[in-house]
Amino acid sequence: MSRAFVKENDAGEPPIIPPRAALPPGATNYVTPTGLEQLRAELSALEEERAKVEANHEDEANRTRQLTILNAQLKALTQRLTTAKVIDPRTQPADEVRFGATVTLLTRSGGRPGTKRTFTIVGVDEASVAAGKVAFVAPIARAVIGARVGQTVKLPMGGKEETLEIAALTYDRA
Repeated sequence: MSRAFVKENDAGEPPIIPPRAALPPGATNYVTPTGLEQLRAELSALEEERAKVEANHEDEANRTRQLTILNAQLKALTQRLTTAKVIDPRTQPADEVRFGATVTLLTRSGGRPGTKRTFTIVGVDEASVAAGKVAFVAPIARAVIGARVGQTVKLPMGGKEETLEIAALTYDRA
């Protein structure tokens, strides 16, 4: 019989542990108060999941594999929590784009002129394009940090460059 049809035991293969969102080396791990709450909730959920896996002794190989993954995830998350520097958006200067700002940009040239984009600048772990939250290390966030309403900024987009105007700026609790 060919070995191609025999189920191999994959317990010996090292588990793949998904990495956390990238934080550039040496960068401060800024988080909003909401982002810190999310990290703490994630920690609780992982600890609960680990307790359930530890209690299950039916399949030792799978249990060991799951615990390896969970412990690695907990270690990475704990590292993020211990390095987190909370910045409350409400304490930022109201007239300048900073961490925690919700920014509306208006494309002036280089893309589709007149296009509006609104996003909030947040920590790397709470960034979500679907939720309109962009990490402070993202190129678009770096391009607008320090700008004021009415000011234009340049954003390299592949081989082109867009000119964007800061159309609106607010600070809510992100």
